[in-house]
Amino acid sequence: MSTTTFTRQIRVLAAPGHRHDEILTPAALDFVGRLADEFAPRRRDLMKERRRQVLRLASGSPLGFPLVTAALRDDPGWRVAPPAPGLTDRRVEITGPPDRRMTVNALNSGAKVWMADFEDATAPLWDNVIGGQLNLLDAIERRIDFTTAEGKEYRLGEHLATIVVRPRGWHLDEEHLEYDGRPVPAALVDFGLYFFHCAQRQIDAGYGPYFYLPKLENRYEARLWNDIFIAAQDLLGIPRGTVRATVLIETITAAFEMEEILYELREHSAGLNAGRWDYLFSVIKTFGHRTDFLLPDRAKVTMTAPFMRAYTELVVRTCHKRGAHAIGGMAAQVPSKDPAANEAALAKVRLDKEREAEDGFDGSWVAHPALVPVCREVFDGVLGDRAHQIDRTRDDVAVTPADLLSVRRISGPPSPEGVRTNVSVALRYFAAWLRGQGAVALDGLMEDAATAEIARVQIWQWLRHQVVDRRTVERILDDEIVALGAAYPWAPVDDIRALFERTAMSGELPLFFTPDAYSHHLVRRTEADA
Repeated sequence: MSTTTFTRQIRVLAAPGHRHDEILTPAALDFVGRLADEFAPRRRDLMKERRRQVLRLASGSPLGFPLVTAALRDDPGWRVAPPAPGLTDRRVEITGPPDRRMTVNALNSGAKVWMADFEDATAPLWDNVIGGQLNLLDAIERRIDFTTAEGKEYRLGEHLATIVVRPRGWHLDEEHLEYDGRPVPAALVDFGLYFFHCAQRQIDAGYGPYFYLPKLENRYEARLWNDIFIAAQDLLGIPRGTVRATVLIETITAAFEMEEILYELREHSAGLNAGRWDYLFSVIKTFGHRTDFLLPDRAKVTMTAPFMRAYTELVVRTCHKRGAHAIGGMAAQVPSKDPAANEAALAKVRLDKEREAEDGFDGSWVAHPALVPVCREVFDGVLGDRAHQIDRTRDDVAVTPADLLSVRRISGPPSPEGVRTNVSVALRYFAAWLRGQGAVALDGLMEDAATAEIARVQIWQWLRHQVVDRRTVERILDDEIVALGAAYPWAPVDDIRALFERTAMSGELPLFFTPDAYSHHLVRRTEADA
């Protein structure tokens, strides 16, 4: 049975869990409450502006580089802060949820950085949210070692990756914490609890409180984060500029404001990252009403597509122009027991990382420790003894708005296999997510919420423009629901089907599947059943 505790105006709307009191201390909740009090209203205003932007673009307003900030982009006199300790060499970064096993494996992986992901790779069950905070605290205190019931030992080694935390995006609320009668923005919960407990500990260890910021859509959202960093540092007596943040450029609108985003965060900036699935999801979500933005099977939309090349090259040019790191996208392959399949997967990873290193990226992401050596070898071959290649300014790159929006050059109808793959992947991911697992291996790839988003939004787009027959999708859905029930007997197939129909087959596109009231109901019910 849930209990309600009070600390000033913060209410914890969840049952006490094992060791939760170590994270949800009165002082920590007070800190989060202070952030919510000062910044939650601005966040609400920014979410309203997102909705207004959707309407403007749907009505035909063009998307371009802002004229009002042209002088800022033309000004050669500003650069971001120099790299912070532990963030100078970022040639290999590993990502994953902050569960106990992943925490140890990622820190020991040989990667330079671990992105501890509270966002796309974490299903927002309360135990996951607070358990992740506990695992980070235990890792920093070097008390996380454990042995499984099967006798497998997990022990931290000597040389560990630098921890960079990704809080949830601005669009999400944390319904287990309430301030002044409203849910606390999930970003403030993830950031605030980690910062309160671990910022000074990381500074004492020779590093600092470092973050990845997801799904920003414009410079104003970056400005909000910068103001939060200033306030948090002031509240805890930490010098301004100690925080560092890397922004994921994973929305189409943010791609038109890269320099502005760096400028807003400049004293706290650690660079930009080029995502993939979330970026494609954003393209469809933003321009799904237009037939000239129809995309083919997602497997056919590679990073060599003209509009994706324009986007990634602009990331590198923008970052290096301003003295910032440019970090490449995800290699999501997982090891296979089939030697031939494993060799083919590693060859794809190598080719992808070679393209990024040759384009000027300073490092890249992998999803599994087995991929770290491949990524490191590729970047070693380009960087040598250098920590990065920020001095390679890519002055040869000139990207126009038309380049970033040239989707029609690869547009085309989906294949029957592409439709079935999207339905199957979305259903299986929904099943894992509702069970509390945010990162799951599917068809040889480590998938997270970004995969579910692009899979379900493509189905929605194809149905909207009638390039796929609804009856065909319904037949595939019937087949895949039966297969899901056979493979996962524990899965609530009726709920999963309803979630898919609601988020992929409705007339209007729900912007995200995760904050939807229906899916929150399922999360709450899953927690109650547990």
